[in-house]
Amino acid sequence: MVETIMAAAPMAQGGQDIEVKQLREFLGSYNRMTERCFLDCVSDFTARKPSDSEVSCSHRCLDKFLKVSQRVTTRFQEYQVQQNEGLLSAQAKR
Repeated sequence: MVETIMAAAPMAQGGQDIEVKQLREFLGSYNRMTERCFLDCVSDFTARKPSDSEVSCSHRCLDKFLKVSQRVTTRFQEYQVQQNEGLLSAQAKR
């Protein structure tokens, strides 16, 4: 019983490490998107509120960023499936 708990502790730590890494990656992506859209869209600092064109630009920028991220993720998953199928077929031939 104690051995099981002791063995599970490193695996739990590994899971936490992965979660921390994923959170860092997400926050990095969020920060890059925010900075990119802000620099591309906001140009007038004389008003308290962003102009309609700045808001519209920000929405388009965010939408484009999310669609590209989703497309890249989908393509990466497809690539991973192809690689796994290739490995399986190579192992089956042996």
